[in-house]
Amino acid sequence: MKRFLVLFIFFFSFFLINGQDFVSLSLQSALTTSLENNKELLIANMDEQSAAARYKQTHAAFLPQIKLSYTALSTNNPLNAFGFKLQQQSITALDFNPELLNAPSATENYVAKAEWLQPIINMDMLYMRRAANHQIDVYAFKTKRTREYLALEVEKAYAQLQLAHQANTVLDEALRTIKAIETTTSNRFEKGFIQKSDLLNVQVQVATIESQLAEAKSNVLNASDYLSLLMGMETGVVYQVDLIERVDPVVNEDSRVPTNRADFRAMQSAVEAQEIMMGSSKMSYLPKLNAFGEYLLNDNDALGFGSDSYLIGAQLSWSLFNGMATRNKVVEHRIERDKMITQLDYQKEQSQIELNKTIRDIGNARFSLQQSELAVEQASEALRILQNRYEQGLVDTNDLLQSQTQLSKQKLSKAQAIFQFNVLQAYLQFLTSTSEI
Repeated sequence: MKRFLVLFIFFFSFFLINGQDFVSLSLQSALTTSLENNKELLIANMDEQSAAARYKQTHAAFLPQIKLSYTALSTNNPLNAFGFKLQQQSITALDFNPELLNAPSATENYVAKAEWLQPIINMDMLYMRRAANHQIDVYAFKTKRTREYLALEVEKAYAQLQLAHQANTVLDEALRTIKAIETTTSNRFEKGFIQKSDLLNVQVQVATIESQLAEAKSNVLNASDYLSLLMGMETGVVYQVDLIERVDPVVNEDSRVPTNRADFRAMQSAVEAQEIMMGSSKMSYLPKLNAFGEYLLNDNDALGFGSDSYLIGAQLSWSLFNGMATRNKVVEHRIERDKMITQLDYQKEQSQIELNKTIRDIGNARFSLQQSELAVEQASEALRILQNRYEQGLVDTNDLLQSQTQLSKQKLSKAQAIFQFNVLQAYLQFLTSTSEI
């Protein structure tokens, strides 16, 4: 039953992959498509656009505000009723009759009004405008860092797919080898040269490799789906990628984390924005000068415009005390600025530690790769020798199976070492990126 289940999984994965068309995909194509369609990058771009829109809102520090309104009113309040008639410029001698003044009938007033406000000097708003401009830089650098992180993820996903394909190839070769051994072993068992336990051991090995191969084919599907997600494409496509191979090393043993990396510059721009916001709070201590005006049309009939008037002026206002709200706002901005500076320093220290570790890991990965390459050569030669001796009846079946297993293991280790080396190289580039926006 277990043997049947393993075979079912193997053939299901086999037909699932082979029933689909492979789409050839280079690393450069994957990177280009991801930068165009990735959802996280699109969201980062929208955040940047939102910051630009918020900056444009600060144009209100210079531009006038104009409002139009139309209001219908009705009252029998003595003061308001008399005021309505004054606004309508319809006062007569009869309106001064004490009885009418004290107990007016319902009086209506329809007002069409145009209002205008012109900022002149508002230093706090000017500083807020500068801070909003720095926020654009913050999100621009965040978007750039998102692009760099996306490139890293695509390279890792592409390498993972290469590894999955390589594992599939290695296990497929191992399956063909072990099946050949199974055929030879079966013939020798039928002739009575070996015991049935030897044949069973070979068959167990066949089932094991078939199970591993089914898992490797599933890994190809999983890696392809993740790559599709990064590229903003529909899942379900199986990609045929370039053969896994070692990339050229770019390690500088004296590397330092660049201070102008995009995420650092984003944080630095945020610090500068906080400093400007602190200045904006201080500027609110200063007087403000604004001009205003309004034009009114009043009538006692709806949609009537029988009386017009205007009001224009300028206001110099100075808030001398607001319950220490401004002072505490300055303190808040100062604390936020110091917090960001501390976060930036800590982030740089963490990144330097990570860079040092990555450089050491690359050295270890390079050594492991060299050892794996040598081990594959030795295991291949050992298997070749044992196969020849096995066919002559000079070697036990278990020795041959162990040799075949060792070769597959070493080939997979080599592929894993190449994968690890390439991923570390991509991560090193991510840590030391210094390109401009």
